[in-house]
Amino acid sequence: MRFPRRTRVGAAVAAAALVAGPFVPAAQAQQQGGTVLRVALVQEIDHLNPFLASFASSTMVGRMTWEFLTLPSAEDNTPAPGLAESWSTSPDKLTWTYRIRDGVRWSDGQPVTAKDAAYTFTRIMTDEDAQEANGTYVENFESVTATDDRTLVIKTKTPQASMTALDVPIVPEHIWANQPNMSDPATDSVPVVGVGDGPFLITEYRPNELVRLKANPDYWRGRAKIDELQFISYKNSEAAVNALKNNEVDFVNRLTSTQFDTLKNAEGVTTNQAIGRRYREIIVNHGAQTQSRQPIGDGNPVLKDVRVRQAIARALDPQTLVDKVLGGYGQTGGGIVPASFPAYHWEPTANERYHFDPAAANAQLDQAGYPRGADGTRIGPDGKPIELRLLGRASEDFAQRASDYVISWLGAIGIKATKQLVSDNEVDERTNNGTYDLAFSGWGTSPDPDYILSKQTCAALPAVAGSSSSTAFFCDPEFDRLYAAESTEFDPAKRADFVKQAQARYYSQVPSIVLDYDNVLEAYRSDNFASFTKQPAGTGQIMEQSGYWGFYGATPAEGGSTASGGLSGGAWIAVGAGVLVVLVIAGTAAGRRRRSADDQE
Repeated sequence: MRFPRRTRVGAAVAAAALVAGPFVPAAQAQQQGGTVLRVALVQEIDHLNPFLASFASSTMVGRMTWEFLTLPSAEDNTPAPGLAESWSTSPDKLTWTYRIRDGVRWSDGQPVTAKDAAYTFTRIMTDEDAQEANGTYVENFESVTATDDRTLVIKTKTPQASMTALDVPIVPEHIWANQPNMSDPATDSVPVVGVGDGPFLITEYRPNELVRLKANPDYWRGRAKIDELQFISYKNSEAAVNALKNNEVDFVNRLTSTQFDTLKNAEGVTTNQAIGRRYREIIVNHGAQTQSRQPIGDGNPVLKDVRVRQAIARALDPQTLVDKVLGGYGQTGGGIVPASFPAYHWEPTANERYHFDPAAANAQLDQAGYPRGADGTRIGPDGKPIELRLLGRASEDFAQRASDYVISWLGAIGIKATKQLVSDNEVDERTNNGTYDLAFSGWGTSPDPDYILSKQTCAALPAVAGSSSSTAFFCDPEFDRLYAAESTEFDPAKRADFVKQAQARYYSQVPSIVLDYDNVLEAYRSDNFASFTKQPAGTGQIMEQSGYWGFYGATPAEGGSTASGGLSGGAWIAVGAGVLVVLVIAGTAAGRRRRSADDQE
């Protein structure tokens, strides 16, 4: 979601080219291959293991590899058949029966059955280490059984309205049952993750360099029109954009407004602007804790005071961030369900909204008993000046530029803030462990609101420090009550009302400040690829969808240079050594928020 500026790719590639030759350009080595879609990846892969994968980049790869029971349709995001060709529920809404598609096979030839689905959900239910990415989906499950190879039965403790939106990749039992330890690095290796049933299959993984996938020739919907899909890592979007201009990659996303505007006029390039399914926020460490209510981390205790959090919200000007940092490609935030899902989106009324009002913020802090010291910095109950750390990703354009605005605005209300822009992994580690005060974050959301709401419940608090269960360590009985009501309500209108009430409660308590809903800004080489499937149809995004439609539907252009395929993006083939080396920008890849919901950021 965020990327910094950087010098051109060429200099960095030249500096990285330290592998012994002889070399030939990748384009020369492409002639043996088929049609290849080269996608620039400007976010790290945290895991390919689907039980652990949380980053948007990682879950995107997982969507290509393993089929789901159901998934949001490309047309309008409504539930569509996946591995389950049909489903039904009992009159009391407690028992769901899914009819598993016949004739689907894993890439090693084994049949895909209901037992694989039962194993996947049961593993998440019974193995604490397997709950990191998708544990909230199964918290209400009583049991999961395969009554035969084509029938999966899930019994829930209470009615669960999201049973057609279980965003959980189904994995092969005969592979994953042999992996007792989810923290074993082997669970991210190709021998394990390479066995799939999705439209593409993972064939190579080089951390911070490359994920290579081939088209699944036996995919049940039909083979993709491309032969190979490559995700090539770049330090930031500036490097990725240069690669696109040089025809070294075919697709880039997470563009800045300046990059997007420039690419509108680039030869051989088509841009796509869509209403995004992500929200961008600043999370506030109001008291990080575990499920057993043990405090963790070192957040400033003044943030436990909701009046301080509300004053901070009033001190920020999201519209300026949209205008100045996003170039107008976005809209100011409200609830945690983006405007792209209007049925569940909530906007605060004029009286509810935290308008940009430094005077009101100062008055609130004065009334709350936080006086200014001699230097103008407010004093906390401990007698010390209030100083907050603002954490962000050094790789992210938004964090780099927005942090100065935020620090200035906080200074205007007597709160001293210092920016700490660090690597993706450090941001993830520190936000998981509660060692921050404020942090830029963001989440991708699914068409069904249950998942993103569940990440704000007390049940989502981590069992131990370091888990990614909760988005902001929020635990509030009133929010939990509203979440329970929406999750068991099958009437669409009544459910939507509970969803909006829950968002209003979250907004009032300020565990995070939703800054904006970004537009999706992406671009592709239209001289190489004629079209991609958008979600929703016509107006939606291509990359990082709630599904795999975008790249599965990629259609090569007549006479495009990728018709012969191969690895590019600054890559070279070391022919003499017989080794394939991807030369990317030095350093780690850039990323979205700290974790993506489905995504995950």
